[in-house]
Amino acid sequence: MKNPFSIQIDKDSYVSGADFLPASDEEKEYMVQMRPSTTFFRDGVKRLVKNRVALVSFIIIVVITVSAIVLPMFWPYTYEDMLGVQPGRPVDASYNNLAPMTYGKTEQARIEAGEKIFPHLFGTDSSGRDYFIRVVYGTRISLAVGFFASIIVLIIGITIGSIAGYIGGKVDLIIMRIVDIIYSLPDMLMVILLASVLRMTLSTALEGTVLEKIGSNIISLFIVFGILYWVSMSRLIRGQILSLREQEYVLAAQATGAKAGWIIRKHLIPNCISVVIISTALQIPNAIFTESYLSFLGLGVNAPMPSLGSLASDALNGINSYAYRLVIPAIVISLIVLSLNLFGDGLRDAFDPKLNA
Repeated sequence: MKNPFSIQIDKDSYVSGADFLPASDEEKEYMVQMRPSTTFFRDGVKRLVKNRVALVSFIIIVVITVSAIVLPMFWPYTYEDMLGVQPGRPVDASYNNLAPMTYGKTEQARIEAGEKIFPHLFGTDSSGRDYFIRVVYGTRISLAVGFFASIIVLIIGITIGSIAGYIGGKVDLIIMRIVDIIYSLPDMLMVILLASVLRMTLSTALEGTVLEKIGSNIISLFIVFGILYWVSMSRLIRGQILSLREQEYVLAAQATGAKAGWIIRKHLIPNCISVVIISTALQIPNAIFTESYLSFLGLGVNAPMPSLGSLASDALNGINSYAYRLVIPAIVISLIVLSLNLFGDGLRDAFDPKLNA
């Protein structure tokens, strides 16, 4: 017999237990709102999409990058063609310094004859070269140099920072003192000096090699970035690994006899990947700006290949008459650097665990 004073509900006292039927799936879904499974990357992307400034900046970067890659494929002019120079004919000076959306004498005659001529959107420069396509190529060069220079900085910084942070001791002490010495050097002066010396040294060393097409100036830029700009990345990675190497999964890997290189590759660097992505995104505009002012000083890409900095430098000669030639590359540089900085800030806000804790 059941205890009449028990507070337990007796289901047999109800008719056929109708009040105790199992809940249906619809009732469970209504009563319990469960969050769908997600990952750290998905959460970061959702936060990034909600950041309108970062999203607009990313769209601008994509549009500029795609335009710099695609437009030269079907544009009727090239960055090095001098329109007023034709074999066996005298130089036609009417093509030099054309205003935007204007034509040379030969082109005007062809237009009057009923032929369609593609306009010069930004006019031509002092040598009769289409200025729009030179700006497009300059954008491509600046983006490529910024991207590959950042990759070089990333590889060197991760390698040295990981070694210093994981091994520690005297190795960490020596590497950090080298970092402090490089930090104490005046950046701009060292960049100019190294670029000048390396340009003169590499110009003869690259003759007859595959790298001759790239040019000694671009190679010297990559070397300068590899020598000077890895210190910030290495210090950041070192700090992250110092905090991660005492975690339980690292100690467990050490207890099983795993080597230091395997632990760094498989455990430590993957857990620093969000910081690495953010730092790389913020390093690219710095590399682009450095390449631009070196090209402005004549230490950038080799002529006749254009860069945004070299285009701005060439425009100084006719700044009183053709000021737009200086304004156009300056606006493009500012737009690229600003968009990359804002996008990098958005990445930091979305993927930095400390900000989203």
